Amino acid sequence: MAEINHFEYGWITPALSYALSVLGSILGLVCAGRIRTARTAGQRAWWGLLSAWAIGGTAIWAMHFMAMLGFAVDGTRIRYDVPLTAASTVIAVVAVGIGLAIVGTGRLNPVRLIAGGVSTGAGVAAMHYTGMAAMHLNGSLQYDTLRVVLSVVIAVVASTVALWLAMTVRRGLVIFASALVMGIAVNGMHFTGMSALSVHLHERQGGVAGTGVSALLVPIVLAVIFGVVGLLYALLAAPNDDDLAGTAYLNARRIPEQPAAPVAAPDPVGLRARSTLGQPGTPFPSRRDNPPR
Repeated sequence: MAEINHFEYGWITPALSYALSVLGSILGLVCAGRIRTARTAGQRAWWGLLSAWAIGGTAIWAMHFMAMLGFAVDGTRIRYDVPLTAASTVIAVVAVGIGLAIVGTGRLNPVRLIAGGVSTGAGVAAMHYTGMAAMHLNGSLQYDTLRVVLSVVIAVVASTVALWLAMTVRRGLVIFASALVMGIAVNGMHFTGMSALSVHLHERQGGVAGTGVSALLVPIVLAVIFGVVGLLYALLAAPNDDDLAGTAYLNARRIPEQPAAPVAAPDPVGLRARSTLGQPGTPFPSRRDNPPR
């Protein structure tokens, strides 16, 4: 059995992974808060997509890859299968999106919350072990069943709590505190799953197929940076509650336009008055009205 090191670079990688999970959780919770105030189905879908990308793509998947940078096995190189690595990203985002769709499409109740937490937690666990399956080395990977089950349970519980926070938390300080808790839960699930892993090296060592971690690091970091910048831009560009309240107040104070009075055509010789003489209901002019000349 090969010796495994989860912290090859010390506490740098776990600290960065925790920071990414907290950052993604903050952005995801803020975007999820916009789902509740959205007025149209299109707006709800847009904010749900952004929230799923923030939580699934940054808080979960980017955190996973950052933590994997500190993973090393004595006696073998580690390379990654790019298609499987990309698939793990899609799984994380889709799983969080499904969970948000379940809890955000109707009144929040325990049934919806549990269903969303189970589906999201299963997706998070699938993301983690898909990412592990993308790892190639000169050896075979084996897992302790009990710890794998424990990691899945942690993923489900963490996802349920995250969805509940996403649907109920609105204040800035509470969002920050909730993101700290979510970061602990996500990292706890990751390292619990990693503790279930053992590696048995092959007797004959050869080349390892796949892409090195250094080649994947730059595009992944750029994707995270552009994703975070895009999320911040979307949040800053969208109208907040104060803007919507101000617009509603102005609409309420707006005075409705009165219809313009009809303008009569000029009648310099009194033809209109003469044309009404003799009609029922028209008084006959008296001599006082028309004195003799």
